[in-house]
Parts: sequence; C-alpha cells; structure tokens
Amino acid sequence: MILGGILSPIENVLTDVLTWLHGTVGLPWAWAIVALTVMVRILLVPLAIRQIHSMQSLQMHAPEMKAIQQRYKSDRQKQSEELMKFYRENKINPYASCLPIVFQIPIFIALFYVLKDFEKEIFPQFQSSSLQWLNLVDITEPTKDGWGPVLLVVYVISQLTSTWLMSTQMQSTAQRVMIMVLPVVFIPFILNFPSGLMIYWLTTNLWTTGQGIVTRRLMPRPTAPPKRSSRTPPKEEDVPSVGDEPATTAATASGPPRRVRKKKKGGRPRR
Repeated sequence: MILGGILSPIENVLTDVLTWLHGTVGLPWAWAIVALTVMVRILLVPLAIRQIHSMQSLQMHAPEMKAIQQRYKSDRQKQSEELMKFYRENKINPYASCLPIVFQIPIFIALFYVLKDFEKEIFPQFQSSSLQWLNLVDITEPTKDGWGPVLLVVYVISQLTSTWLMSTQMQSTAQRVMIMVLPVVFIPFILNFPSGLMIYWLTTNLWTTGQGIVTRRLMPRPTAPPKRSSRTPPKEEDVPSVGDEPATTAATASGPPRRVRKKKKGGRPRR
C-alpha cells in the first residue's frame, strides 16, 4: 500500500491518459493501453539511444577493461578505482544501459494498480464500453484465464527476441544466458497479472524488437581508437619543427652549407 501511495501521481496520469484515449479519441480500452505503451516508449527514445551507445562503447572497450581487471585482480578496490577512471576518460556511462528499464518499472507497477481497481473506479463511467481485447481476453482478468495463455506464449517469444537483440551487445556469456532465462523465470509470477498489463508488456517487447532492428541499421557501431605500437609513425605534433632546439643543434653541428663553384669555360676547376 505504501508503494501504491508513492506511485499515486503516476497512477493519476495513466488514468487520465487512458480515459482521454477512450473517451475522446474513441479507442477501446485494450487499444488505449497499446497507445499508452507507444506514447511511453516514444518518451523513452532518448534513453534508449543512450543505452545503445553505452552498450556499444562497453563492447568496444571490453578488452581494455578486461586487462584492467586482470592487472588488479588481487585488489578489488584498486580495480574499481581504475575502472571508474577508465570510464571517465573514455566518457562511458556503465549504468546508461539500465535507464529505460529503471524508468519503466514505476510505470508498470502504477498501471498494475490502475487495472486492479479499474472495474470499480473507472469502468462505471463508461458503461457502454467493452473490456475485451480481440474478443479473447478481458483486460481486468488474470492472464491465466480464458485465452490469456496465448498472450503468455506471444509474450515469451517477444521477450526472448527483444532480450536476444540486447544480449548480442554483451561480452559476458553469463550475462547473455541470464537475460535470456529471465523471461521464462517470470512466467509463474505474471500468471495472476491483469491481461491489460500483459498487453502493455507485450507491446513494449514488440517496440523494443522493432527499435533494435532499426537502430542496428541506422546507428553505425563506433570505431575503436587506433592502437599505438613501436612501428606507429609519430603524430605531426611529435615531429620537431625547424624552430625547435634539436633541429637548431643539428644545423649548427653540420656547419654552413658548402658553396659549389661553377667551372669556367675552357679552364680547369679550382681546388
């Protein structure tokens, strides 16, 4: 109940948006949830772009970070300090990849409370409307009832697809396995969720899948900085100019340039 009180402002906003989409725009309740999901995802696009850039940067610099971890594997504190220093120098935010999920959690929970009391507080104002979606599920009934398990199957497929697109940006095999297993682990917990909440989650997964495909085509992978070696030619600023001290010293040591006298016609050259 405390959590519901904290999220009351978000609940009020979601309720107002849903009633506007249904009463003014004329969308059925289930499609109003779909439209609400699209609106939320559009607002989160800047965070999603930061997420993609962050994951690409982490993947690009993974060998260097692994080298730091190996170098300071016996000193965890020093390892953390050096990694944070590496993040600052390379302008990497390791937490940016979690931002879209973090911002969606309060919305998801608030929508759960909205749908929980939907038939008592909101639906009586629109008696002529229907709570059915595609004549299959009632948005206020648990997902396990009726045709809800069909939604559950589509959810698992969409969740695995969206998480697979995200996991390809990760270097750690353990992370990839964990993020692919989590959708299946959540199934027992979401069986009693309202079907409308499952529609929200399903729409989110489909959006994430489409967003991942589009961004893969439109956003090029950042190029890694060239590695310096002993054979790498020095940069222009490393090459001493004529006015620098080494060049002046070399010119002084070699002495003035020799003059070459031209031969006279018919004569012998002087020595």
